[in-house]
Amino acid sequence: MDITKKISLELNLKETQIDAAIKLIDEGNTIPFIARYRKEVTGYLTDADLRNLSDRLTYLRKLEERMNTVISSIDEQGKLTDELKNSILNAQTLSEVEDLYRPYKPKKKTRASIAKEKGLEPLANYLVIGKNNKDLMEYASTFISEEKKVKTKEDALQGAEDIIAEMISDEPKYRKYIKDLINRVGLLTSKEIKKDEKDTYGQYADYKESIASIPAHRILAINRGEKEGCLKVDISFPEDVVFAYIARDYYNKNDFKDIMKITIEDALKRLIYPSVENEIRTDLFENAEDKSIMVFKKNLVALLMYPPLKNKVVLGFDPGFRTGCKYALVNANGIPLKVGVLKVTSNDTKEVESSKIELTKLLKDNKIDYIALGNGTASRESEEIIREIIETNKFPIKIFIVNESGASVYSASKLGEEEFPNLPVEKRSAISLARRIQDPLSELVKIEPKAIGVGQYQHDMDQTKLNDSLSGVVEDCVNKVGVNLNNASVSLLKYVSGINISLANNIYNYLKTNGRFNTRSELKKVPKMGPKAFEQCAGFLRIYDGSEPLDLTSIHPESYDIAKKILKLFKIDLLKDDEVIKNEKLTGFNAKEFIEKTSSKVGEATLNDIVMEIKKPGRDIRDEVKIIELNNSVKDIKDLKVGMVLEGTVRNIMDFGMFVDINVHCDGLVHISELSNKFVKNISDLYTVNDVVKVKVIGVDINKKRISLSIKQVTAK
Repeated sequence: MDITKKISLELNLKETQIDAAIKLIDEGNTIPFIARYRKEVTGYLTDADLRNLSDRLTYLRKLEERMNTVISSIDEQGKLTDELKNSILNAQTLSEVEDLYRPYKPKKKTRASIAKEKGLEPLANYLVIGKNNKDLMEYASTFISEEKKVKTKEDALQGAEDIIAEMISDEPKYRKYIKDLINRVGLLTSKEIKKDEKDTYGQYADYKESIASIPAHRILAINRGEKEGCLKVDISFPEDVVFAYIARDYYNKNDFKDIMKITIEDALKRLIYPSVENEIRTDLFENAEDKSIMVFKKNLVALLMYPPLKNKVVLGFDPGFRTGCKYALVNANGIPLKVGVLKVTSNDTKEVESSKIELTKLLKDNKIDYIALGNGTASRESEEIIREIIETNKFPIKIFIVNESGASVYSASKLGEEEFPNLPVEKRSAISLARRIQDPLSELVKIEPKAIGVGQYQHDMDQTKLNDSLSGVVEDCVNKVGVNLNNASVSLLKYVSGINISLANNIYNYLKTNGRFNTRSELKKVPKMGPKAFEQCAGFLRIYDGSEPLDLTSIHPESYDIAKKILKLFKIDLLKDDEVIKNEKLTGFNAKEFIEKTSSKVGEATLNDIVMEIKKPGRDIRDEVKIIELNNSVKDIKDLKVGMVLEGTVRNIMDFGMFVDINVHCDGLVHISELSNKFVKNISDLYTVNDVVKVKVIGVDINKKRISLSIKQVTAK
């Protein structure tokens, strides 16, 4: 198999790009490193290109390995023909290879293998040929044998039929025909066999949809309903068409039509249909899984790359009724200064008044820039009280609504306990909320990506596949932004290119022992930091106020000589020149001319990246923050009325719609059909997680806690 050519055709990339990328990957380079520092080598492949390439490379190598194993096995049996070998080598999937291997694969005992042991193959062959040259029952009686446990003529015929049924089942072209037919015209059907308390699967109680067009979320929902014992799921297709297809080979010109009809039906219903339907269901699930993971990845990127609020003092506020509202005053460096509990949402009037006085004093005595208010239970009630205090006292403080998803996971985690061993679980969550707006990326990496709450049916997926995909997203985000080496957590460091959990711990321990890193080169003193690991990670780690100004940039140490040539040529001092001067000095910089003039061995892309970093050393690629301030008057789902127009925050995007938080304790759904008057193929092309949108309430089911929202009707005349 020419893997390079195949990937090139599939991904529409040049073969030279593929070859270069494969070589770099095989040499142990990470995707972020290749994407950032080997642009000229790969022809400017992005991290997304490289991840897709890497995934296909892994699959195709596995496919090639299986092909060779199968060919070798069949050859050892002396049954390999040129035609069969070519069929195997031209297979596009592992499933196709297994279908071709099926007739030759060593089997456990089957009805057919037992019949063969009894010597019934000649009778089976006679039936297949289908010419009634002798009395069938008389011929069948010649196979009766007490020793071989063939007691009657009927036993002999049954054994022969079993052999033929397996022969039909093992024929690759039949399986391929049936799969193609089902994928074209088949229907996935479901029947309700048990209701759950919430009637979760009511819409699938008597349901059918074309396999060719059923969307990912419905496949995942139906699968879950089946797993929970609520639904019975089947595949329907024209079985008479399948019979007619096989009949051309085994039935139409056969003198033993009654026997062959029974045998073909047995082959289909006992052997072929169950396994083919399982394969179809597996393919449907895997395709749905892939689509859902893609949506999950896009949502996760939007969440992780949300702009930070730098150098701001934040009060994290985790609202609640029964246990009160937990708060944490966190300084500009993310260090908690004070934590406590306020009963501002209590039923006890005295407790509420006392807590309001305490909160007012807290806001007055501390220079607080923002309040990070969790969006869970009692959020709206808490916001109303906080806003009243702010407006009454004219405090210059803004409220920022924060998605609480995963906060409790972090609070109860080993990491949360290690960070704040003297705090109870519930108070850690308020710290996490505050830090989420100070630096979303640094805080959210402490939580398993699948627990952040921006996916669909994630618990039903292959967890290894899901974790690998999401870890890749986190890795790309962390390395795009870069990491402040001297205040990074182990959770953040482990996602840096070239750094595993062991090395992350070694870096963290080195920091605790030595105080700080003054240069990137000092990283080489960290135990287990070899040359390869240093090469991979150095450019993504930033050092502020270090002895080497270039360590503040994403310029790789391997390019420092070139960078210093530019600084010298344009008389720039990174420690003194401000951004405006740098921009002016480098205006009109021409990479090609510089390379020719200085005879530098550097590519234009790398050179332009270096110049960009010199213009804005230590820049953050994330945008300026958008403050989310909701002004809805409603506090609970019971307050909602059809026709209301409200503000909401996009919390999760799925392939069928998006969930919007309007701060009534449960998110509302904007179905894809309610997004726009124009056809919408990919919701993520229009919206991202954390976007603020105006929505119209078009349906409320208080009992099921379901809210239907529309965006297109807000502006409809």
